[in-house]
Amino acid sequence: MVDTDIKNFFDVLDHQRLMDCLRERLSDRRMLKLLRGWLHAGVLDGQTLLQPDVGTPQGAIVSPLLANVYLTRLDRAWETEHKTKGVLLRFADDLVILCWTRAEAEAALHTLRQLLSAIGLEVAEAKTRIVQLKPEAPGIDFLGFHHRIVRSFRYPHRHFLARWPSQKAMRTARARIRELTDRRWLLRPVSDVVAVVNRFLRGWAAYFSRGNSTRHFHAIDEYVVERVSLFLSKKHGQSGRRYGGYLLGRSTKNVGLCRLVGTVGRGQMAHAV
Repeated sequence: MVDTDIKNFFDVLDHQRLMDCLRERLSDRRMLKLLRGWLHAGVLDGQTLLQPDVGTPQGAIVSPLLANVYLTRLDRAWETEHKTKGVLLRFADDLVILCWTRAEAEAALHTLRQLLSAIGLEVAEAKTRIVQLKPEAPGIDFLGFHHRIVRSFRYPHRHFLARWPSQKAMRTARARIRELTDRRWLLRPVSDVVAVVNRFLRGWAAYFSRGNSTRHFHAIDEYVVERVSLFLSKKHGQSGRRYGGYLLGRSTKNVGLCRLVGTVGRGQMAHAV
């Protein structure tokens, strides 16, 4: 498997090439003018307005769409001319190529470099590697999931490709939960804080429930209980999480907190208990 992404992708998009891609499907001059205006809108850096000739502003609503339009040429070239070299999977600028052998993976990476160079892009060499997915070997992170070959508990002689939230995804989730239960929200009603936490948990679980995520869901559940217990203690002028844990445990519904465990693989949202 070739694991890579595109170097400084959103910063180096060629505006003329992008407009040429858009003209393949759009004939409305007003829409094309609007899209060109977005590209040249500029970015405010402190007191300075920057208007680069290349790139699309990261964080802009239209940027992911324009990025995929730009990379359609890569997808098209791979499907029509290089499909036999491996299966290209791409989401925005993150991509992997699945191959049968290391030699095929090296050839696929060489071809990828050529195709990207033709549209003014290059791979991020520091993030590029060829990984052999096999039992007991390190896996890869792709689209928030960690993918790895593991042994089946039920049939020890069999192996399968498992996936669960990556370490980065877990750190991001904990940081978001910590932010939502910060002491600056102490004047808000507990029900409002819990509602916001639940909204995040439901969205997070909806994405990661399709995988082998039970252990990681349990870890997030425990962290949520810890953070909400600390929040309740502070709200009542207590230190530590013991008093908040007591209040949380005394509530018949744990103040409506969502539980993630039990939702893995069912394609349903996290439920309140």
